Parts: sequence; C-alpha cells; structure tokens
Amino acid sequence: MGMDVLDITQYSLDLGARAKAASALMAKADTATKNRALKRLAALLREATPALQADNAKDLSRAVAAGLAPPLVDRLKLGPQVLETCAQGCEQLAAMPELIGEITGLRQQPSGIRVGQMRVPIGVFGMIFESRPNVTIEAASLSIKSGNACILRGGSEAIESNKALALLVQRALTDSGLPADAVQLVQTTDRAVVGQLITMPQFVDVIIPRGGKGLIERISRDAKVPVIKHLDGNCHVYVDDPSDLAMALKVTDNAKTQKYSPCNAAESLLVARGVAQEFLPRMAAIFAAKGVEMRGCPETLAILESNRASALAALEVSAINIVANLVPAQDSDWSEEYLAPIISIKLVAGVDEAIAHINRYSSHHTDAIITRDHKHAQAFLREVDSASVMVNASTRFADGFEYGLGAEIGISTDKFHARGPVGLEGLTSLKYVVLGEGEVRS
Repeated sequence: MGMDVLDITQYSLDLGARAKAASALMAKADTATKNRALKRLAALLREATPALQADNAKDLSRAVAAGLAPPLVDRLKLGPQVLETCAQGCEQLAAMPELIGEITGLRQQPSGIRVGQMRVPIGVFGMIFESRPNVTIEAASLSIKSGNACILRGGSEAIESNKALALLVQRALTDSGLPADAVQLVQTTDRAVVGQLITMPQFVDVIIPRGGKGLIERISRDAKVPVIKHLDGNCHVYVDDPSDLAMALKVTDNAKTQKYSPCNAAESLLVARGVAQEFLPRMAAIFAAKGVEMRGCPETLAILESNRASALAALEVSAINIVANLVPAQDSDWSEEYLAPIISIKLVAGVDEAIAHINRYSSHHTDAIITRDHKHAQAFLREVDSASVMVNASTRFADGFEYGLGAEIGISTDKFHARGPVGLEGLTSLKYVVLGEGEVRS
C-alpha cells in the first residue's frame, strides 16, 4: 500500500508517539502482568495455528510467484513446529527471573550515602528485519519481558504473516491489562518508513537491524539513533600445537558444516605448523566428503598434495576427491564471509600469529581455539578482540539461546552497551541510585 511523503512522515511520528506513551506504562508494569501477557501469547499462538498458516500461505504463494529462491521461501514458512517453538520461547521468557528494578552493587560511601545501580528498560526500540516472520514474536516477547515498547518493521515478503502475528501480540497485551501500543508493527511495506524510524531520536531509543549486510550498512549510515548491530561473521577456528586431534577434527567439522548460512559458522581455519602434517589431511578428507571447497595458503596446498597418497590410503578417501576441492587462497579470502560450503585455510607459527591474524581479518564476531595448553588458551581469551571467544568448543554456540539468555534479539560486534548475543539484558540500561538519610555535601 503506497502513501505519499506527508502521510509517511505523519504515520511514523504517530507510531513513535504511541510507542513512547506505551513505554511509560510498560516500564512500571509488574512482573506478574508481563508474565501473564507472555503466557497468553503462547496460548494464542497454539490456538491460532491454522489461521496463521492460512495468512502465511498468502505470503508463500506471492514469494513463489515472485521467483524468490527456495531457501528464502523456506525461511518464510510458519509451520506448526515453528509456531510451537515461538510459543515455548514465550513460556521460557515468562519463567525467567525479573531483571527490571533490580538494584546491584549498593556500597556505603564515606559521606554516608549508599550508591548502587538499578536495571531499567531502554524505552522504545525499533527493529527492522527481513524474511523470517517468527522474529515478530521473538522481538515482541523480549520487549514485553524487558518492560519496553517496540516498533517492528518486517520484510515486505512476510507482511500478511507479520500482521497476523502482531494482532495476536496486541490481543495478549490487552487481555493482560497492558497497552496494545507496546508492540506495533509497521502496516505499510513502503521503505520510507524505515528512513523515518531511524531518524526519530525523540521517540526511538535504539534501532536493531536483522538482515543482510546491505540493510545493516544502510541503517548504520543513516541512523540518528544508536544501532545494535553486526555486519558480518568471519569466524575462525585455530587448531593449536598441542591439541587433541580427535577433538580438533570434530569441533572444526561442526563449526563449519553443521549449517552453512548462520553468522556463527566458521569461515576460516588456522592451523599451527606443528600439527598441520597430522591434522590437515584428515580434516581435508572430512571436508571433501561433504563437498566443502578449501581455499588454502601455499603451505596448506603443499601438505595436502604431497601427503595425499599415504595419508589417504589409510583413511580410504580418494586423493582425487581432496584435490578436486582444493583452490589456492587469494588475499581477499582471509576477510571473506562465505555462508557457503567454502573455508579458507592458513598455516601459522603458533598462538601469537593466530591471534594477530584473527585481530586483523576477523569481523570480531566469534573465534575459537582448540588447544591442550592452558597458557595458550588464556592468551587467546585475553587477546582476541571479538564479541565471543571460545576454547575447545564450536563457534556455532554463539547464540543467545545456547548462552542461556532465553531468546535473542541479535548479535552485536560493537563494544558499547551490548556485545555478543543480545538477550533481555541488552534491552535494558542501568541508572545510578543513591540512598541517603539527609546527607548534604560538605
């Protein structure tokens, strides 16, 4: 539905004003009321599953007609399983402890006053996301639990599904005595609303984009409101000398191949020279069997081409299989996020060179070391400048749900406010509270 510029401006300002008014009521809502709204939303999602699928079918047939790629059509689907997961997410959030109003770190000062910090909602957040309609429920439920109001702008390809889901959210809110405007969905697919939303600091406290790099770059560039974001996930696994080779094979395989499209999948493998002869041919055999293209540095290619006959005979993998999947790495490969069955491989002298390489080329999302050396592990944790740093675990764990944050609103590679997976706490702020008994400053 098209609107002229004047309408768009007015519509956006209206959304903002309503969200701001609702945020004041949400900030003072008690825990029981917020949890009641979340449980009611879970019940409504289950009840409305057939109706939601009918609305979703309209989006799906439009997407297929428009020639949207099958993986993208797949992400649009609201099957019973997806909706059940959404409902369970709401119930899990309801069961989580209350953050808002919690006062921590109260300390008595020499003057007699006590100073601490209280956790408070951020206020109003705007979320701009593409494809997956279940994000509507994730964002709405996190917003309710954290006592915020939100304005959601989903992708035009999911407009019918998002509208139907947003109506359920508003029903759950009003049934529980909370303002319907606490969660508003932008009802037009006109892109101009996004431009308005990200330039209304009087109404919107933070913007959270979830989508492709183009969307996030545009929003970061044009926003006049703080943005919680990550642009890309060029994640590394570094196999150290010494390391447990069986573990290194298992973890590297999982980090790369368990799923190719997420931002926490490994895109680059660094291997210490001391373990390369033993580790690389075995790792390459696993990758080749799964059709993963390996873009190797000259040393990597040399090892895999010379070792292939002896090592591969033992592994019963054809040498041709591996060599067919080998490509010389270009310099650009070290910075590349493939989101595909491709991995870059580089040999390094040891942990210091690995850390330097990661800090230069990574996107500061998630990087892992596989090692048996405690000192190397500690150095890696301390010195790698990324939002999540791991020892002997797959990068695929970098996720709010896996970190026990309940749901996740996104991942931040910025250093201010929120960093890493952003859950409830990332949607809150701290304010100082001072408790006195009539003290005055001398």
